[in-house]
This record gives sequence, C-alpha cells and structure tokens, in this order.
Amino acid sequence: MSPANIVNKVLEVSGFPEINPVQKAALDAGLLDGENMVLAAATASGKTLAAEMAMLKAVNQKKKTLYIVPLKALASEKYAEFKEKYKPMGIKVAMSVGDKDSSDPWLAGFDVIIVTSEKLDSLIRHGAEWLVSVGLVVADEIHLIDSPDRGPTLEVILTRLRQLIKPQILALSATISNYNELADWLQAKPVKSDYRPVKLYSGVFQGNEISWDPKKPKLVLPANLPPVFEIAKDTMKRGKQALIFVYTRKNSETLAEKLADIIRPTLTPGERKELVKLSHDVSHVLEHPTRQCQKLGYVLQRGAVFHHAGLVAKQRHLIEDAFRKGLIKVICATPTLAAGVNLPAYRVVVRDFKRFTTFRGGMDYIPVLEIQQMCGRAGRPTYDTEGEAILIAKDNNEAKKLWKEYIKGEPEKIVSKLGVEPVLRTHVLALIAAADGTTKDGLMEFFSKTFYAHQYRDTAALEREIDNVLEKLHGFRFIEREGSESGESFGEFVSASSLAGKADEVIKPTRIGRRVAELYIDPLSANHLLNSIETIEKEKKLTGLSILHALSGCVEMPGVNIRKKDMENEEGDTLMDFVLQFNQHFLGKIPNEWELEYDDFLREAKLVRLLNDWAEEKGEDILMEEFGVTPGELRARLEIADWLFYSVQELGILLNKHDMMNTIRKTRLRVKHGIKEELLPLVKLKNVGRARARKLFNNGYRSIEKLRRAPVTSITNLLGPGIAKDIKRQLSGPVAEKPEERQESLDL
Repeated sequence: MSPANIVNKVLEVSGFPEINPVQKAALDAGLLDGENMVLAAATASGKTLAAEMAMLKAVNQKKKTLYIVPLKALASEKYAEFKEKYKPMGIKVAMSVGDKDSSDPWLAGFDVIIVTSEKLDSLIRHGAEWLVSVGLVVADEIHLIDSPDRGPTLEVILTRLRQLIKPQILALSATISNYNELADWLQAKPVKSDYRPVKLYSGVFQGNEISWDPKKPKLVLPANLPPVFEIAKDTMKRGKQALIFVYTRKNSETLAEKLADIIRPTLTPGERKELVKLSHDVSHVLEHPTRQCQKLGYVLQRGAVFHHAGLVAKQRHLIEDAFRKGLIKVICATPTLAAGVNLPAYRVVVRDFKRFTTFRGGMDYIPVLEIQQMCGRAGRPTYDTEGEAILIAKDNNEAKKLWKEYIKGEPEKIVSKLGVEPVLRTHVLALIAAADGTTKDGLMEFFSKTFYAHQYRDTAALEREIDNVLEKLHGFRFIEREGSESGESFGEFVSASSLAGKADEVIKPTRIGRRVAELYIDPLSANHLLNSIETIEKEKKLTGLSILHALSGCVEMPGVNIRKKDMENEEGDTLMDFVLQFNQHFLGKIPNEWELEYDDFLREAKLVRLLNDWAEEKGEDILMEEFGVTPGELRARLEIADWLFYSVQELGILLNKHDMMNTIRKTRLRVKHGIKEELLPLVKLKNVGRARARKLFNNGYRSIEKLRRAPVTSITNLLGPGIAKDIKRQLSGPVAEKPEERQESLDL
C-alpha cells in the first residue's frame, strides 16, 4: 500500500474528508518514511490519527505497533476505537494491561498492541520474544515523563527499546516548552502545531463578566449566584455541557448536589426518564450501595454528576458514556479526569487552582501544563465550532495572576524524575536481571542514554545514587559479584562499598533477585516480604492476619488515614482494641505511641483490619462508614493486595516454604472475593461472586457436589435462569478454575 493509499484509508475509516494541519506537518516531516518524531499539539488536534497512519504503514511492512498509554482507562478506550476501525481490514488489535508475571506469548499473533508503561516494562523484563517484530512505538502523552509516579518507567522503557530493537518512535505530546529537548533525546524530528479543529476561547471570570483570549465580546452574567452557578445556568440556556474542575472529591460531590437543582428544570421528559434508569443502574453497581452511591444516584436523576477516584470503574464508565451521549449535562470532577479518558464538553470551568503538595508541605498552585490540559477538553469536534475554558478568579489580584500565568503563560518544561533511589531500585535490578549480569560501567552506559542524562549532562549525582542502590540490593541478597559465594544463601557477602567501587566487575542477579525483578515489585517490598516469611516461620504465626500484616508494610500498598474515631470510639471498638485482641498475629514488636514507627504501624493495622473485614463479608457501605474508604479506593487496594499475595507465594516457593502455601492461597482468595472460607469452593465457578455464593450457601448448596445434584429449577429460583444454566453447564464436567485464579489451585 502506497503512502497516499495509507493516508486515504485511515481518513476513510475515521470519517474525515482530508488531513488537517497537524497530520500534514507530521507527514511532511517524514512520518511514513520511518522518521522518529515528537508531535506536540493541543488536545483533540488529530495527533492520534497521525499515529494510526504510521500504524498502518507498520502493518504493511509486517511489523507490530506498540501503543503506550499512561492509564488502563485510556488503554480500554484506544482498544475499543482501534478494534472497531481496523478489525474489518484484518488488522488484529490487542490490549495487555494486566498480569505482570508473563511474557504474554499470545501477543505474537497481533499487529497493534496497546499497553501501559508498567505492563510493557514487565514484558521487557520477561524477555517477550515477539518484541523483535515491533517496528513502531507510539508513546502517547509523553509529557507525563515529568510525572514522579509514571514518568521514570516510561523513560526507562523508551531507552531500553531504542537499545534492544531500534523501532521508529512517535511521541505524542501536549504543547510543552521543551518538546525540542525531548526530540533531541529521542533523535527525532520535532513537529509542533497550534492547530485545533475547534477554536478555543480561554477566559477569566472576574466580577460578573468574562474576558476572552483571543478577543471576543465579554460575556456578562447576572451576579445573583456564585460564579460557577451562573456559568452553569448560562451553559444550560445554550443547550450545552460543562466540565467543572474542583480541588477535592468532597468539593466535587457538594457542588454536583447544588448544581443538580439548577439543571433539573432544563431537562426534557425523555431525558428525565432515561436519567432515572441510569441513576438506578449506577447507584446499584455494588451489592450494598453506600451513601456515596445514594448521593450519586440523586444528582444523576437531575442531570449532574461527580467523578473521582472514589467511584468504582463501572460507575465511571456509565457516567462517561452518558455524558458523551449528552444525557448528563455537568460533571464536577477532580483534576485527575483531565489526564484520563477523552471526555470533551463545550465548556470547561476551573474553579480551584491550588492543591496540597508534600514537596512544599502545603497548598501550591497547579502547574500551567495541567491547567492547560483541563482547558484543552473544551470544544467537541463533532458538535461545536468553538469551546470555552473559564477560570474563576476570587478577586482582581488573582484575575491578573490567572491571566498572566495560565492564559498567556507558557507551560513548564518537563523534567526527568529518574534520578532518585526509590525509582532506581527497581530499574537497576531489572537491568542486572535482564542481562543476567552486567558491570557498573554497563549500568552507567545505559543510564547515559536516558532523558535524565540528556537533560543534566553531569551524571555524577546519578552515579552516587546507583552506588547507593547497588549497596541496598546487595544487602537484600538480590545481587552478587561474579565469583563470590552463591547468592542463594543468606550468608555474608563481599562488602557493598567494594562492589560499587569496581566499575568493571561483573554484577549478577541472585536467583531471588531475578525473581523479584520478574514479579515487578519494589526490591524494598520484596526484602520486607522475605523477612516477614522468616518471621512468620520463626514465631509460628502462620495466619491470614499475619500475612495481611506482611502485605500492609509494602511500599506499593496505599495506606489509610487514621481518624479521630479510629482511636476514640464510644462503643470501645477502637483500632488499638483490634490490635490488642489480635496482637499475636502481628509481626514483630508493637511500637509504643512515643516511638517514630507508631503512626506507620497504626496505618498498617487499619489496613489489615479493612482487608480482614472485607474477607469477613462486610459490605462496601459498612466499610466506607467505618474506615472512610470509598469503594473505588477499596478496589484499588484489593488489586494491589492480590498482586502482593501472588508475589509472597512465589517468594515462599523459592525459599521452599511449601507448608505456608495453602494458608497464603486461601487468604488470597478470601480477600480477592471478599468471602469467608466456607464459600471458597463456590467462587471457583465462573460468574459466582460473594453475593451469589452466599445465597447458594445459605440455601443449602454448600459444595460443588450438592450443586451438581440440584435441579436447574432450584438454582433458577435463587439466581435466575441465565446464571443457573451457566452453572449447570460448568458442572457437567470438572469445575474449571477462573482464568485469573489459575495459580491458586486448592484442594477444597
């Protein structure tokens, strides 16, 4: 297929008559000639379509495309979009964002593979053989290399891919001030465009009027209500939709409740009817609806909604789909939505410009780039010829600042976040393990090719950090010198300072170190888990609670805040009561309240109690009330806990602690499904979770054999005809394990 035919085919399946200036600039710069490229342009400017042209070229050359995104939600969005457009052409599209202990050999049969940075890092660590067939790497949202959380991984995998397979790299970026610097690092052509298919007007609301850039007549609104309410009323009069960004989750919920009464009178009878159904679906996603669910259902019926990480994924998806269809009129969101899925609106309103930062230990202004990302959501290409982004100023001084910094100001330079020990720990070990040994010179050679080295030139500070990391990895028994005693024993090693000091001496992974790198956990967490396994065995504390305590101390596991009610409870059921009742299950010495470790211990203990209560079948509504943890936060912790459970299983097997495995696996399944041990046999059935398993158990079906003998009509009366038939079909032969539990085979 010729370049012209490739362009025309992509335009045809995408429904566009011709290329736009962004795509033309990319094509003119050699996009289809194999040139590396950094394409910097505004949100919704057509960057993805340029990437699709390069993808089709790669397919024609019998090469694979890796499409890297920062978030699972974005991966799902791209997967659905690409599959719909390109499957009819015979192009096979896959998404891989899950299991981090596999090379996913099944991906060898696909042409376009959508991955998160973390998943691709894991695939590289596992030596996925099909990677040699990759001809194109698309790095979406590459400006997030500036993120302390995800940036270093993206930086390392791009460096490794350039070293391993030398693919064409197409980096897609928001407009940033140092896109040229990124291009220099990637040996790529910098391409910048100011084009937007929908014209964007950015303005500052001060007093009761909005001034715009570029200039157009000021919008004067009544001063009867606070600005955000007047803007919402005006948006409804125009028959449009709005995204409103506020600082906290609580603010988003409160604002949505207040706006609901303004929006409801503007809805048609048909919209109200649809919203009532949507409200029921969204508020009953969980087995036990929480107060948050009830609040969400209330505002949804009135055409408004809040959106934040406290919601579970299904709730967010239902809300986003309804907003795209125009059914929901206003979303009140925290800034995390700005970096998430594609959710444009005619108007974007930014009410809050400060947030708490641990770096400064207080409130600080949100970076220009992030505010501009929020504003970039304004204007829907399919529906609008223009979009409006409105910043609300509290007074004249703030209006001047907002105008200067955010409307007229340049976004900040993006800066590498690679050169700190917590980030380097995992990547240094992965490099040593992947090469099955290297030298310090070899490590420094690799890091000299990173964006960090390109920016800072002087790598002396980085070398000192790597020395520190090597010392720690050596102390953890994850690396050894070539020719030293076997690293599998827990004995003495050559001095760490000596190891770091000899630049040409071979550093090899131990068997445990290699497995830690494959498991994709922080070496600090792996060392903690290994020590916990030893403590459990030594102190004879092999219980579900002791394993939960081990997991709660891992750096990957988000803590839970300690509230006054956790420590002072009229009913006497405090966190310390729980600790004292089950103190024999906690690992190590319980610190006194004047010791530095006390606060950390309390957070770990609260997390243990939360996960244990979930495994005792308490509902999300009760957990939210008792722990202050939303269903979305609970799901995030359960996902991380499941991976840490798997990791501790694998490390235990490596240490020949086979006698621990049954307890660990049972506890893992109980926490995964939120069930008591008696339900373990029943949840082995597909489509049977905690609610259905409990219903079956309470009605006498306490084993697979009893279910197998039961008439289908009896199961139908409990669970409905579809589920009943599915259960009977599964029971016609041996009960298959659920795919996600293939490594938890239990003799139940």
